Amino acid sequence: MPAPQKASFAEFLWNREEKTVLGRTGLSWFKITVFYIIFYSCLAAFWSLCLFIFLQTISYKEPRWNTNTGSIIGKNPGLGFRPRPPAERIESTLVMFNEGPGENWGHWVSELTNVTEKYKQVPEKYKKNMKTCNYGDEMEGDDFCVFNIEKLGPKCIKDRNFGYEAGNPCIIVKLNKIFNWRPDVYATSDDLPDNMPESVREVIARDFTEPGSNEINKQNVWITCEGENPNDFENIGKVNYYPHPGMPAYYYPFQNQPGYQSPLVAVEFASVKRGVLLNIECKAWAKNIFHDRKERKGSVHLELMVD
Repeated sequence: MPAPQKASFAEFLWNREEKTVLGRTGLSWFKITVFYIIFYSCLAAFWSLCLFIFLQTISYKEPRWNTNTGSIIGKNPGLGFRPRPPAERIESTLVMFNEGPGENWGHWVSELTNVTEKYKQVPEKYKKNMKTCNYGDEMEGDDFCVFNIEKLGPKCIKDRNFGYEAGNPCIIVKLNKIFNWRPDVYATSDDLPDNMPESVREVIARDFTEPGSNEINKQNVWITCEGENPNDFENIGKVNYYPHPGMPAYYYPFQNQPGYQSPLVAVEFASVKRGVLLNIECKAWAKNIFHDRKERKGSVHLELMVD
């Protein structure tokens, strides 16, 4: 029995009498090959045409659909902070280290160094659009305001290990990008929310308000960081902001300018209590920024522990 089966398979591969290969004649193989060449060519042409038409509807400059209110992200920007934990604890928001020599704070310093160095190493092709801005300026086209990273000093700098060796750690806070979003700023010191920390209200009244009036003449998205709970509030100590507790309004709107630099605020926890886990909440303040602690709207949460 095995022999006939073997002969039958060999005959299927090549049938001498019928001149067929795998059951098809040469003409049959030719016809089916031509058919599939035409079929897949038409299929590829149809797919390419659909892709071409679709790409005509996409802008590489701005979102295709409605921005702000109609977008998935929405119109309420959140906050982000650096340094972030190591990759193995990527979902954590805990910044924990021991002060003094030994460099168990090395990761945090490295993370902040990476952030600040990017602002110093601007690609040459973007430099033509960099402008030095002042309050009241507005950018046009692909121009964007340069952010001077040196203003995060004197304490939140690499040369001082961003305060980690001394046990006075710094974090860097930034506002998340939303295309074409503009802050609705507070016009006067009387407009500032009652629940804004008093320390920041005092800075605004002293440094940003027109002398002899309550008009705020240097408009910012204001930034505050404080303890979430009464115990955290008592143990957080003095909080300093560099260059000041605000992001100038002239950096907005973000319109996907190549090389755009987001404004930053460095926050120094200058006298945090040792050995205590602190829950910290940083908020952005403008009339069109709304806060929701549960959904982290307009704010960011982190934990800090210094031993």
